[in-house]
Amino acid sequence: MLGFFSKKIYLADYLEDFVDIHNHVLPGIDDGAKNTADSLALIRAYQSVGIKKIIATPHIFAPLYPNTPELIQDAHERLLLAMQEEGIDSFEIETAAEHMIDTKFEELMENDHHMPLSGGYMLSEMSFLQPPLNFDEAMIAINRRRLTPILAHPERYVFLQRRPKKLIKLKEQGILFQINLLSLAGYYDKEVEQLAWKLLDQGMVDFLGSDIHNMHHFKAIKELTLKPKRLEQLLPLIGKSIEVFY
Repeated sequence: MLGFFSKKIYLADYLEDFVDIHNHVLPGIDDGAKNTADSLALIRAYQSVGIKKIIATPHIFAPLYPNTPELIQDAHERLLLAMQEEGIDSFEIETAAEHMIDTKFEELMENDHHMPLSGGYMLSEMSFLQPPLNFDEAMIAINRRRLTPILAHPERYVFLQRRPKKLIKLKEQGILFQINLLSLAGYYDKEVEQLAWKLLDQGMVDFLGSDIHNMHHFKAIKELTLKPKRLEQLLPLIGKSIEVFY
Protein backbone atom coordinates (compact mmCIF):
# COMPACT_ATOMS: atom_id res chain seq x y z
CA MET A 1 0.00 0.00 0.00
CA LEU A 2 2.82 2.40 0.86
CA GLY A 3 4.43 1.76 -2.52
CA PHE A 4 1.20 2.70 -4.30
CA PHE A 5 0.94 6.08 -2.62
CA SER A 6 4.64 6.85 -3.04
CA LYS A 7 4.71 6.00 -6.74
CA LYS A 8 5.41 9.03 -8.93
CA ILE A 9 2.52 10.24 -11.06
CA TYR A 10 3.64 11.58 -14.43
CA LEU A 11 1.24 13.92 -16.20
CA ALA A 12 2.47 12.55 -19.53
CA ASP A 13 0.82 9.22 -18.71
CA TYR A 14 -2.57 10.95 -18.76
CA LEU A 15 -2.25 13.04 -21.92
CA GLU A 16 -3.63 10.49 -24.38
CA ASP A 17 -5.93 12.25 -26.88
CA PHE A 18 -5.29 15.65 -25.24
CA VAL A 19 -5.60 18.38 -27.88
CA ASP A 20 -2.82 20.94 -27.49
CA ILE A 21 -4.21 24.35 -28.45
CA HIS A 22 -1.03 26.36 -27.85
CA ASN A 23 2.30 25.41 -29.38
CA HIS A 24 4.94 26.58 -31.82
CA VAL A 25 5.43 23.48 -33.95
CA LEU A 26 5.19 24.94 -37.45
CA PRO A 27 8.63 25.24 -39.05
CA GLY A 28 10.59 28.43 -39.53
CA ILE A 29 8.02 31.15 -38.88
CA ASP A 30 8.52 32.18 -35.25
CA ASP A 31 10.66 31.33 -32.21
CA GLY A 32 9.51 27.71 -32.23
CA ALA A 33 10.60 24.91 -34.55
CA LYS A 34 13.41 26.19 -36.75
CA ASN A 35 12.84 23.73 -39.58
CA THR A 36 10.80 20.69 -40.55
CA ALA A 37 13.24 18.36 -38.77
CA ASP A 38 12.50 20.17 -35.49
CA SER A 39 8.77 20.01 -36.22
CA LEU A 40 8.87 16.29 -36.93
CA ALA A 41 10.76 15.63 -33.70
CA LEU A 42 8.05 17.44 -31.75
CA ILE A 43 5.29 15.54 -33.53
CA ARG A 44 6.94 12.22 -32.70
CA ALA A 45 7.21 13.40 -29.09
CA TYR A 46 3.49 14.15 -29.05
CA GLN A 47 2.76 10.71 -30.45
CA SER A 48 4.93 9.10 -27.75
CA VAL A 49 2.44 10.25 -25.08
CA GLY A 50 -0.69 9.43 -27.07
CA ILE A 51 -1.50 12.88 -28.43
CA LYS A 52 -3.05 12.62 -31.88
CA LYS A 53 -4.11 16.18 -32.62
CA ILE A 54 -2.76 19.69 -32.05
CA ILE A 55 -3.74 23.17 -33.15
CA ALA A 56 -0.56 24.96 -34.20
CA THR A 57 -0.48 28.57 -32.98
CA PRO A 58 2.50 30.53 -34.32
CA HIS A 59 2.92 34.11 -33.19
CA ILE A 60 1.33 36.95 -35.10
CA PHE A 61 3.35 39.88 -33.79
CA ALA A 62 4.17 42.51 -36.40
CA PRO A 63 7.63 43.71 -35.28
CA LEU A 64 9.14 40.25 -34.75
CA TYR A 65 6.89 37.71 -36.47
CA PRO A 66 4.73 39.45 -39.08
CA ASN A 67 2.93 36.25 -39.98
CA THR A 68 -0.20 36.21 -42.11
CA PRO A 69 -2.74 33.44 -42.67
CA GLU A 70 -1.03 32.75 -45.99
CA LEU A 71 2.44 32.34 -44.43
CA ILE A 72 1.04 30.12 -41.70
CA GLN A 73 -0.82 27.92 -44.17
CA ASP A 74 2.33 27.63 -46.28
CA ALA A 75 4.31 26.40 -43.26
CA HIS A 76 1.48 24.00 -42.45
CA GLU A 77 1.51 22.55 -45.95
CA ARG A 78 5.30 22.12 -45.86
CA LEU A 79 5.02 20.26 -42.58
CA LEU A 80 2.21 18.01 -43.82
CA LEU A 81 4.33 17.11 -46.85
CA ALA A 82 7.31 16.32 -44.62
CA MET A 83 5.08 14.14 -42.43
CA GLN A 84 3.88 12.25 -45.48
CA GLU A 85 7.44 11.71 -46.69
CA GLU A 86 8.42 10.39 -43.24
CA GLY A 87 5.42 8.08 -43.04
CA ILE A 88 3.89 9.89 -40.07
CA ASP A 89 0.15 9.33 -40.07
CA SER A 90 -2.70 9.27 -37.55
CA PHE A 91 -1.71 12.76 -36.43
CA GLU A 92 -3.81 15.84 -37.17
CA ILE A 93 -2.62 19.44 -37.22
CA GLU A 94 -5.01 22.36 -37.45
CA THR A 95 -3.76 25.92 -37.71
CA ALA A 96 -4.59 29.06 -35.77
CA ALA A 97 -2.36 31.72 -34.21
CA GLU A 98 -1.30 33.35 -30.96
CA HIS A 99 -2.13 37.01 -31.52
CA MET A 100 -0.16 39.74 -29.78
CA ILE A 101 -2.39 42.55 -28.55
CA ASP A 102 -0.43 45.54 -29.81
CA THR A 103 -1.08 48.75 -31.71
CA LYS A 104 -1.75 46.76 -34.91
CA PHE A 105 -4.31 44.43 -33.36
CA GLU A 106 -7.54 46.20 -34.35
CA GLU A 107 -6.22 46.68 -37.89
CA LEU A 108 -5.40 42.97 -38.06
CA MET A 109 -8.94 42.09 -37.01
CA GLU A 110 -10.49 44.60 -39.39
CA ASN A 111 -8.53 43.14 -42.33
CA ASP A 112 -9.42 39.54 -41.45
CA HIS A 113 -5.77 38.62 -40.88
CA HIS A 114 -6.55 36.83 -37.62
CA MET A 115 -6.62 33.05 -37.24
CA PRO A 116 -9.00 31.84 -34.52
CA LEU A 117 -9.06 28.39 -33.02
CA SER A 118 -11.82 26.05 -34.12
CA GLY A 119 -15.04 26.59 -32.23
CA GLY A 120 -14.81 30.37 -32.37
CA TYR A 121 -12.03 30.98 -29.84
CA MET A 122 -9.33 33.62 -30.24
CA LEU A 123 -5.96 32.94 -28.60
CA SER A 124 -4.22 36.19 -27.67
CA GLU A 125 -1.27 37.34 -25.59
CA MET A 126 0.18 40.57 -24.20
CA SER A 127 3.56 41.98 -23.30
CA PHE A 128 4.83 40.26 -20.17
CA LEU A 129 5.80 43.54 -18.52
CA GLN A 130 2.87 45.91 -19.01
CA PRO A 131 -0.71 45.79 -20.25
CA PRO A 132 -1.48 47.15 -23.72
CA LEU A 133 -3.18 50.53 -23.75
CA ASN A 134 -5.71 49.21 -26.26
CA PHE A 135 -6.64 46.05 -24.34
CA ASP A 136 -10.32 46.95 -23.97
CA GLU A 137 -10.54 47.95 -27.63
CA ALA A 138 -8.93 44.63 -28.59
CA MET A 139 -11.54 42.70 -26.62
CA ILE A 140 -14.29 44.68 -28.33
CA ALA A 141 -12.76 43.85 -31.73
CA ILE A 142 -12.74 40.16 -30.84
CA ASN A 143 -16.32 40.22 -29.61
CA ARG A 144 -17.48 42.03 -32.74
CA ARG A 145 -16.32 39.02 -34.71
CA ARG A 146 -18.41 36.83 -32.40
CA LEU A 147 -15.27 35.18 -31.10
CA THR A 148 -14.50 34.26 -27.50
CA PRO A 149 -11.14 35.58 -26.25
CA ILE A 150 -8.69 33.19 -24.64
CA LEU A 151 -5.80 34.84 -22.83
CA ALA A 152 -2.66 32.76 -23.18
CA HIS A 153 -0.63 32.06 -20.03
CA PRO A 154 -2.07 34.70 -17.64
CA GLU A 155 0.28 33.33 -14.98
CA ARG A 156 3.30 34.69 -16.85
CA TYR A 157 2.38 38.38 -16.97
CA VAL A 158 4.48 40.18 -14.37
CA PHE A 159 1.94 42.99 -14.01
CA LEU A 160 -0.79 40.46 -13.10
CA GLN A 161 1.14 38.19 -10.75
CA ARG A 162 0.35 40.18 -7.62
CA ARG A 163 -2.96 41.66 -8.70
CA PRO A 164 -5.62 39.03 -8.03
CA LYS A 165 -8.43 41.56 -8.40
CA LYS A 166 -7.29 42.34 -11.94
CA LEU A 167 -7.37 38.64 -12.83
CA ILE A 168 -10.88 38.38 -11.44
CA LYS A 169 -11.93 41.43 -13.46
CA LEU A 170 -10.61 39.84 -16.66
CA LYS A 171 -12.69 36.75 -15.97
CA GLU A 172 -15.75 38.90 -15.29
CA GLN A 173 -15.24 40.41 -18.77
CA GLY A 174 -15.76 36.96 -20.25
CA ILE A 175 -12.09 36.32 -21.01
CA LEU A 176 -11.07 32.67 -20.78
CA PHE A 177 -7.72 31.63 -19.33
CA GLN A 178 -5.28 29.11 -20.81
CA ILE A 179 -2.34 28.15 -18.60
CA ASN A 180 0.85 26.49 -19.77
CA LEU A 181 1.86 22.97 -18.83
CA LEU A 182 5.38 24.39 -18.73
CA SER A 183 4.27 26.73 -15.94
CA LEU A 184 3.00 23.79 -13.90
CA ALA A 185 6.35 22.08 -14.46
CA GLY A 186 8.17 25.05 -12.92
CA TYR A 187 9.95 25.75 -16.18
CA TYR A 188 9.83 29.56 -15.95
CA ASP A 189 10.11 30.45 -12.27
CA LYS A 190 8.50 29.72 -8.92
CA GLU A 191 6.15 32.70 -8.98
CA VAL A 192 4.74 31.67 -12.35
CA GLU A 193 4.28 28.09 -11.15
CA GLN A 194 2.56 29.19 -7.95
CA LEU A 195 0.13 31.49 -9.76
CA ALA A 196 -0.73 28.76 -12.27
CA TRP A 197 -1.70 26.40 -9.46
CA LYS A 198 -3.53 29.19 -7.63
CA LEU A 199 -5.64 29.89 -10.70
CA LEU A 200 -6.46 26.18 -10.86
CA ASP A 201 -7.33 26.13 -7.16
CA GLN A 202 -9.72 29.03 -7.70
CA GLY A 203 -11.41 27.42 -10.71
CA MET A 204 -10.30 30.18 -13.05
CA VAL A 205 -8.60 28.02 -15.70
CA ASP A 206 -10.55 27.15 -18.84
CA PHE A 207 -7.93 25.43 -21.00
CA LEU A 208 -4.49 23.88 -20.87
CA GLY A 209 -1.80 24.28 -23.52
CA SER A 210 1.83 23.26 -23.73
CA ASP A 211 3.37 26.36 -25.36
CA ILE A 212 6.22 24.13 -26.47
CA HIS A 213 8.78 25.59 -28.84
CA ASN A 214 11.41 22.84 -28.79
CA MET A 215 12.31 19.41 -27.44
CA HIS A 216 13.73 20.92 -24.27
CA HIS A 217 10.24 22.18 -23.48
CA PHE A 218 8.71 18.80 -24.21
CA LYS A 219 11.21 17.09 -21.93
CA ALA A 220 10.20 19.41 -19.06
CA ILE A 221 6.53 18.50 -19.53
CA LYS A 222 7.27 14.80 -19.82
CA GLU A 223 9.15 14.91 -16.51
CA LEU A 224 6.34 16.75 -14.68
CA THR A 225 5.19 14.73 -11.67
CA LEU A 226 2.04 15.44 -9.69
CA LYS A 227 0.36 14.62 -6.44
CA PRO A 228 -2.96 12.77 -6.84
CA LYS A 229 -4.93 15.89 -5.87
CA ARG A 230 -3.19 17.94 -8.56
CA LEU A 231 -3.80 15.28 -11.20
CA GLU A 232 -7.51 15.31 -10.32
CA GLN A 233 -7.55 19.05 -11.01
CA LEU A 234 -6.05 18.60 -14.47
CA LEU A 235 -7.99 15.60 -15.75
CA PRO A 236 -11.23 17.54 -16.41
CA LEU A 237 -9.29 20.13 -18.41
CA ILE A 238 -7.60 17.41 -20.44
CA GLY A 239 -11.05 15.99 -21.12
CA LYS A 240 -12.37 19.43 -22.03
CA SER A 241 -9.70 19.83 -24.71
CA ILE A 242 -10.93 16.61 -26.29
CA GLU A 243 -14.59 17.58 -26.01
CA VAL A 244 -14.16 21.08 -27.46
CA PHE A 245 -11.40 20.68 -30.04
CA TYR A 246 -11.23 17.05 -31.17
